[in-house]
Amino acid sequence: MSQLTTIGFDADDTLWQNEQYFREAEERFIEWLADFADRETLLARLLDTGRRNVVSHGFGMKTFTFSMMETAIAVSGGKVPAETLGRILDAGKQMLNHPVELLPGARDTLEQLAGRYRLVLITKGDLFHQENKVAQSGLQGLFEAVEIVSEKNKATYERAFSRHGDGPAHSMMIGNSLKSDVIPALEVGSWGIYVPHELTWAFEHAEAPAHEPRFREIGNLAELEALIEQIEG
Repeated sequence: MSQLTTIGFDADDTLWQNEQYFREAEERFIEWLADFADRETLLARLLDTGRRNVVSHGFGMKTFTFSMMETAIAVSGGKVPAETLGRILDAGKQMLNHPVELLPGARDTLEQLAGRYRLVLITKGDLFHQENKVAQSGLQGLFEAVEIVSEKNKATYERAFSRHGDGPAHSMMIGNSLKSDVIPALEVGSWGIYVPHELTWAFEHAEAPAHEPRFREIGNLAELEALIEQIEG
């Protein structure tokens, strides 16, 4: 087995809360648009719109806000009140300005591993917003590098682990998204560690690659150090 020297961490819903703010805004959106469509229709239309918009506008809360406004106009046939659009815009701003809330075990885990391994933060989304969240988290000093990318795929991990480490074979990626954090890391020869979050956007769902020898799943970040010791043992 190749010696592990570099560990990559996802940020949103791995180190700090993120998806819960989308869900809270979604619930308000459903309430505001109740006169035009039922809950199931609104959720389905919003998801479809969001999937289209991330292709051209990228991931993040700004794109989600655009998607809510676009969906509201579409389901109402252009009759959505300006007041409702204003509420949607305000909800988007509240999401963007929400303080960073670290997940349990995030800081302790990073502090345990820093110095023993090269830690790299690999996150996708709006550059300005992600930079702000990294700064607010107070975790930046524990990472040797921070990569904010528009998409996470095989090329992302090949590049990041070659630039900041000894290559994918000597690296591990930790995250709550099988689709973005785990599977593409496995595909380039890294370890892929899945840490489920109770809320994960449907866009990020994928089947667990249980057949992959370098795939592991843990219940929370507090279990990571023991897992690494087991792998290296």
